[in-house]
Amino acid sequence: MSRPSTDALNALLGGEVGQIRLGQPRCVSIADFGGAQLETLAFRLNSGDTIPGVFLRQPKPGPAILYCHAHGAAYHIGMAEFAEGRPALTGPFAPDLAAAGYSVLCLEMPCFGARAEPTEVPLSKAHHWQGTTLFGRMLAEQVAGLEFLLSQPQVDPDRVGVMGISMGGTLAWWLAALEPRLGAAVSMCSFADMARLIDTGAHDIHGPYMTVPGLLKHASTGQVSGLAAPRPLLHCIGLTDPGTPPDAVKVAREDVESAYRALGALDALEFHITTDLGHRESHDMRRKVLDFLARSL
Repeated sequence: MSRPSTDALNALLGGEVGQIRLGQPRCVSIADFGGAQLETLAFRLNSGDTIPGVFLRQPKPGPAILYCHAHGAAYHIGMAEFAEGRPALTGPFAPDLAAAGYSVLCLEMPCFGARAEPTEVPLSKAHHWQGTTLFGRMLAEQVAGLEFLLSQPQVDPDRVGVMGISMGGTLAWWLAALEPRLGAAVSMCSFADMARLIDTGAHDIHGPYMTVPGLLKHASTGQVSGLAAPRPLLHCIGLTDPGTPPDAVKVAREDVESAYRALGALDALEFHITTDLGHRESHDMRRKVLDFLARSL
C-alpha cells in the first residue's frame, strides 16, 4: 500500500472532518487553578448539538494542548478525566500541564458524561447507516476544538500539541495524521497494528466507536500514524496490555518508522515501551510525556 492521503481517510471516516464548527462558548463556571483559570464551557455546534468542554486558560501567551479523554467503558467520566483523573492514570494531567504553562482544551466526546445518550452501540450503528462513523464524528469535533484553541489570545499557534490515553491516544495519533496545524502528538496505550489484532480477535477489546469501515484496504495503523511525519510523535506502550501485544506493536512500529525514515525525520519519532506494563500509565511514562512536550512545543 502506498502512503494514504488525508482526503481518502476522511472519506472513509464519513467526510465530517473539517465540516464541524464550534460557536462561541457559553461559560458555565470559572475556577482558579494553579495560577491559571479552569473554565467549564458549553459550545454550540453548527449541527445544533451542544458540547461541554473544559479550558485551562493561562494568563499569558504560550503553548497549548488539545487533550482527548479516554473510554475505558467508564461513560460517566468523559472530560472530567482531565482535572480529576481516571484509574488508568497515575493522576490527572491538569496540575502538571498547568504548572508547565500550557493552555489546554478537553471536549466531552459523544456517549460520555453529559452526552451519555445515545449510547455507543446504537450511535455507531446510526452513523454507519448514514454513511458516517462515530470515530469520524469524534475526530471532526476535536478538529473544531483545535480551531477554538488556535483562536485564543493565550495560545501560540505554532506550539499546539495533542495527547491522550487509550481512546484519547487513538484520537491523538489520528489527529496528528489528519491535521497539519498540530505541532506534536502523544499517544498512550493505543498503538498496535489493527490487522494483527483482528487475526487474534484482540480487536474486539475496542468499542464500536473505533471502527473505520474499509480502512485496512487502504492503509495500516502505522501508515496512518506516519502521516504525522516529520512532526514530533511519541507512542507510549505497555506490552502486557491486551490491546498492544508485542507482535502487533512491532508491525505498527515498523510502518510508522518507514514513513518517518522516508522524510528523513526518524529522530522526531519516539517510543516509550515497557515490557511489564498493562493498559495504564506509569510514573516513568508521565515523566517521558512531559519531557517530550517540553522539548517539542
